[in-house]
Amino acid sequence: MSSAIHETLTTPDGPFTVLADTDGSVMASGWTDDIASLVARLRPASRPERLVAGSMPSAAASVRAYYDGDLGALESVAVSLHGTEMQTRGWTALRGISPGAPLSYAEFAEALGSPSAVRAAASICARNAAALFVPCHRVLRSDGTLGGFAWGLDVKRSLLAREAQA
Repeated sequence: MSSAIHETLTTPDGPFTVLADTDGSVMASGWTDDIASLVARLRPASRPERLVAGSMPSAAASVRAYYDGDLGALESVAVSLHGTEMQTRGWTALRGISPGAPLSYAEFAEALGSPSAVRAAASICARNAAALFVPCHRVLRSDGTLGGFAWGLDVKRSLLAREAQA
């Protein structure tokens, strides 16, 4: 990967930056304006050599639509995540969790076909670089508490509340 485009948007949850491949596929995203923190979430082999500020109309429009109440707007945005076979299956499965219907880590592990792999399921969420586009915030502890979230529990709580209202 030689170069990537980045764009920072203003959201109710703070600055949200998207890092995308030159074809527009989201590689990383999160509630920060620190590009280096997003790049650090990528595997070393997937890190771009050059970063260019630019506009990503599809991703940006989808994020704005999500925050305006269209919770399905993110589903059509392509993502480009690189990991193990189980991680990529997990990230695909996360995209299938409906807004307002979070799963527990145990339920997520079961959905992956590995009911005893709860820690692996949690690790898949933790290693998700494309937050919001791959909605790892929709996975909770078995007791219903939030668990962790790379971008802070206040953001996770806000996202879940927004989705529960819809």
